[in-house]
Amino acid sequence: MAHRTIHWFRKGLRIHDNPALLAGLDGSKEFRPIFILDPHFVSSGLVGANRWRFLLESLQDLDNSFKTLGSRLYVLQGTPLDVLPRIFKEWNITRLTFEMDTEPYARQRDEAVCQLAAEHGVEVIQRVSHTLFVTSSVIRNNGGKPPLTYQRLQTVLSKMGAPAKPRDPPTKEAIHKCAVPIEADHGAKYGVPTLEQLGVKPIQEESLYPGGETEALRRMGEYLERKDWVCKFEKPKTQPNSLEPSTTVLSPYLKFGCLSPRTFYYGIQDVYREKKNYTKPPVSLEGQLLWREFFYTAAAGTPNFHQMVDNPVCLQLPWDNNTEFLEAWKYGRTGYPFIDAIMTQLRQEGWIHHLARHAVACFLTRGDLWISWEEGEKVFEELLLDADYSLNAGNWMWLSASAFFHQYFRVYSPIVFGKKTDPTGQYIKKYLPVLKKMPIQYIYEPWNAPRSVQEKAGCIIGQDYPRPIVDHAQVSKRNIGRMKEARACQANAKSDNKRPTEESQTTKTKSAKKSKKMK
Repeated sequence: MAHRTIHWFRKGLRIHDNPALLAGLDGSKEFRPIFILDPHFVSSGLVGANRWRFLLESLQDLDNSFKTLGSRLYVLQGTPLDVLPRIFKEWNITRLTFEMDTEPYARQRDEAVCQLAAEHGVEVIQRVSHTLFVTSSVIRNNGGKPPLTYQRLQTVLSKMGAPAKPRDPPTKEAIHKCAVPIEADHGAKYGVPTLEQLGVKPIQEESLYPGGETEALRRMGEYLERKDWVCKFEKPKTQPNSLEPSTTVLSPYLKFGCLSPRTFYYGIQDVYREKKNYTKPPVSLEGQLLWREFFYTAAAGTPNFHQMVDNPVCLQLPWDNNTEFLEAWKYGRTGYPFIDAIMTQLRQEGWIHHLARHAVACFLTRGDLWISWEEGEKVFEELLLDADYSLNAGNWMWLSASAFFHQYFRVYSPIVFGKKTDPTGQYIKKYLPVLKKMPIQYIYEPWNAPRSVQEKAGCIIGQDYPRPIVDHAQVSKRNIGRMKEARACQANAKSDNKRPTEESQTTKTKSAKKSKKMK
């Protein structure tokens, strides 16, 4: 049977290594690639302007790719459960293909879509390509539970063999075998909208990291050409506050699926084979892809992974609810220049180095402000280009020492940490221009500058730039104590749950005596 097929893009915004797209083309007499843009997400305000722009640029790039193949991308607006039944009927669709998603919201949505498709007689084909491995297979190979340590994940994966090889992109011939029903007014009806049409105001004039598969592959190729750099790469040794990124900044492209993780993985392996000597996971480039795999697998097998309550892997902590502190952190007004510069970069550009994320996450939670990691998770979800359900929640639990990481007494200093890689504070001066004339010896602690120095620098602390909202030396010690106490309480609670009650112990004793008499 020749099908009338739609391939539904959600993530996976690429034509290379897209097995669901290839399945959609195979045996089709008519083919349309679609993306459904839900206006609710625009009006909710939960997603920032930088990420909306990245998405629209990625869709435009995808449309351009289909143009070169003799097709076009169809962008439809509405909810999937409203749009899909309508186009099933309108276009006489017999087959729907899409990339499998592991997030809870996506699972519920896709189950409902599969039911709708069945009601309309539409065959559904799903393929895995957003992760290196099939997460359900990893969990099954770990005895039905997700691996909760990186080392355990490596052990499980070592028994599963290498990831599947990436698939080639579709050819013009494959597209030409299908009818491609493009109308003269396609752009007006199905074109990619602009930010202005969505009512989103851009934060800056141009993208530092343009969205799309073309830029993803260009950027990956540029870094893979630096073969010595690839082989010597150690993530902890990269700089969180360099003026230009010290890492690949491929995370947004992996998040949106503009870049296939399998394509990147095998590109790295090609370099390793050629150079022979290279760093190993977890700090290597390959190791970063495995960290991504770790959090995806943990999230897929853990209920309520994005929250503290009812999350079985998460430490339950009595966080403070201080809206004033939260707002100061969110908008870069804590009075600690290193922290404020990072949060300013995040808001302006949509990306910050992973060690910078560590610093601000620790500061918000167990280090200084004792505010729940869920609050930080929401801010990152809004502002990060690469905001991702699994990685965002997993890393916030890690940095708040709520799960995965247990050395809660290791706290990042908002003063000392940044000095290691940027002693002259050039990063701070870039993102906090109010401090650009502050002498080097005071750039990380401007409140210590004498009044005359502040006046000469044109920055009066408490007036032009805020005083520190907390004393790090004091609150970090207090919070270490709170974390220690909370962990002890939870350990005792677990012990009490395992210990039989006096009543049950008495019952067991009586039962044992009765059993002896019967014998």
